[in-house]
Formats: sequence, structure tokens, C-alpha cells
Amino acid sequence: MLKPNIHPPLTNIQAELLKLFSVDIPENHLVEIKNMIALFLLEKARDKADAIWDEKSLTDKKLAQILNK
Repeated sequence: MLKPNIHPPLTNIQAELLKLFSVDIPENHLVEIKNMIALFLLEKARDKADAIWDEKSLTDKKLAQILNK
């Protein structure tokens, strides 16, 4: 017997995006929104990478050694 494909409820970001996209917006606005989201996520990823860099006391020299192993 097949199991039903049950999905968890929407995340908070999914719910907000569905609200946003329930109205028709111009294509150029959609492109701007996609770019804003991409830049936001890029900033968060860089912040996390910087935190790991600091936490591990990494330097350019240490990183080069790790990459050359």
C-alpha cells in the first residue's frame, strides 16, 4: 500500500511569499525582489563564513595549507 505524500505546513517565509505573489506585480518588480532575496541570503552566508573564520582563528596562510592538503 502506498503511503500518502504528506508535506509539513508552510514555513513563515513561504507563507509571506505566497501573500506577496497573490497579487500581480510587474516583471521588473519580480526581478528586483529576487535580487533583494539573493543579496540578503548572500549577506547571511558571508556573515556565517566570517563567524566561522573568526571562531577557528583562520588566516589566509592557514586556509592555503588546508586547501593544499
